[in-house]
Amino acid sequence: MSDSTPRSSGWLPGLTSLRRYPLAWWRGDVIAGITVAAYLVPQCLAYAELAGLPAIHGLWAILPALLLYALLGSSPQLSVGPESTTSVMTAAAIAPLTAGDPEASAGLAALLALLVGLVCGLGRLARLDFLAELLSRPILVGYMAGVAVIMITGQIGRIAGLQLNSSASPAQVLELLQRRGEIHLPTLLLGLGVLLFLLLLRRLAPRAPGPLVAVLLSVVVVRLGRLDQLGVAVIGAVPAGLPHVALPAAVPIEQLRYLLSAAVGIALVGYSDNMLTARAFAIRSGGRINANQELLALGAINLGAGLLQGFPVSSSGSRTALGDSAGSRSQLHSLVALVMVLLVLLVLRPVLALFPRAALGAVVIFAALRLIDIAELRRMHQFKPSEFRLALVTVAGVLVTDILTGIGVAVALSVIDLFARLMRPNDAVMGRVPNLAGLHDISDWEGATTTPGLLIYRYDAPLCFANAEHFRSRALAAIDAERTPVEWFVLNAEAIIEIDITAADMMLDLQQALAARGIVLAMARVKQDLYQQLQRAGLVARIGPERFFPTLPTALAAFHARKQPPREARAQGPARPIP
Repeated sequence: MSDSTPRSSGWLPGLTSLRRYPLAWWRGDVIAGITVAAYLVPQCLAYAELAGLPAIHGLWAILPALLLYALLGSSPQLSVGPESTTSVMTAAAIAPLTAGDPEASAGLAALLALLVGLVCGLGRLARLDFLAELLSRPILVGYMAGVAVIMITGQIGRIAGLQLNSSASPAQVLELLQRRGEIHLPTLLLGLGVLLFLLLLRRLAPRAPGPLVAVLLSVVVVRLGRLDQLGVAVIGAVPAGLPHVALPAAVPIEQLRYLLSAAVGIALVGYSDNMLTARAFAIRSGGRINANQELLALGAINLGAGLLQGFPVSSSGSRTALGDSAGSRSQLHSLVALVMVLLVLLVLRPVLALFPRAALGAVVIFAALRLIDIAELRRMHQFKPSEFRLALVTVAGVLVTDILTGIGVAVALSVIDLFARLMRPNDAVMGRVPNLAGLHDISDWEGATTTPGLLIYRYDAPLCFANAEHFRSRALAAIDAERTPVEWFVLNAEAIIEIDITAADMMLDLQQALAARGIVLAMARVKQDLYQQLQRAGLVARIGPERFFPTLPTALAAFHARKQPPREARAQGPARPIP
């Protein structure tokens, strides 16, 4: 939490925090809540249409999200509800099943939200919060950029006044170019005008509720110019009152399986986004985020959205940042925003009906542009080109496949990247550097030398089936590269935290191969857990307990004393592994 009070780790940390609420915070939270509400109303309407639903479903989905997260969430600042990524993923999931039927789309979207909530709840029980870490930063940045492109191309028909038949991004652009003679000019000018206004307002007044101001101005323009009579589409009649609790209709088992697989992807991406945003703001305020509690909260808000005829929801980084800049200190700001949304639904329905669809499309494009993090891509390229390439490959994977398959591509790329680092880790031959204490990687220092007859080798990864052969070949290559025949090969195991049976068998074979060449195998800086594994594998008995050294200097000293009678070395007993 902001300042010094940590949020409770119980089932209702938000409620606990609200009971201890410092009255000095109320002004900032109220202002932040009103500001966030002004921003989220047009956003939620736009994101509902992005998901392929009537716009009002966006406001229905936000109601339980704001309330439940305020009670269950561990972040005092996170703003939850409909957001761009889960909206476009929802559209991708339900579109093949509904053939454009609004009623069927609404039912399947609500069912999908319930399934996302169920997946998150099961993940909470199984303590699977670590799965969000499968999406590395380059993968997530690339995935978001790919989603942004899909969002933009999905709205170009709306701001051009056309109903595009294509679903893939390249095909949508091509179809628009082929049908450029059918573009509805008043709709296009209105949509581009709203987008330009949003971009300028963000530059000139970044704290202003741009989407609300832009959409309200577009309503005035439509009314004064009677653009609706010229063919500019508006939302139209909005259902009266508040949504009621309802269970979605049953679907065939094949559709249920398909939606469940989509729900897993949405849950993974939504949870990853939640944690990234929540942690970023927690770092600023000195607070802490409970990962498992966030998984529970995400499940609860999606179950609520499904029961109130909404669609899958997550967190919004832009609304969180807006609330933070306006002075939010606790989840009271979400409750204030909830009250404002209720007032809109109960009092301002006639105004909502006049919102132009092209303006909502411009709001979606504006949000999508912010998902393409050019600065972060540039930073990755400067930091490590391979990270940048991984992000670009992810973008291509999302665009070439569909967005749900893109999740699998993104996770697969993350796992491949992880295994690549595990299979080909850094290694080093260690030696002395003039005027520098200790032993260091000789490839890093000019003039560094090894001790004749002694090779100290470091391998910077756990030993397992994935890198056992790589370790063996690198170790033997290092021995062969020495100018002086190697008598002792000392493995510096400081970075080797564990070993599996495949790698243990490889070590036994390596010891035998080295012994055949007259080379002694020894190990240094072996941790207690690793030492016990080596004992169970028979390596300690094969190598000899006296060949395990707690530090590199003791290994060096033993090498220099190697010609002394063996009983003197054994009189000290086996060296103890480091704990």
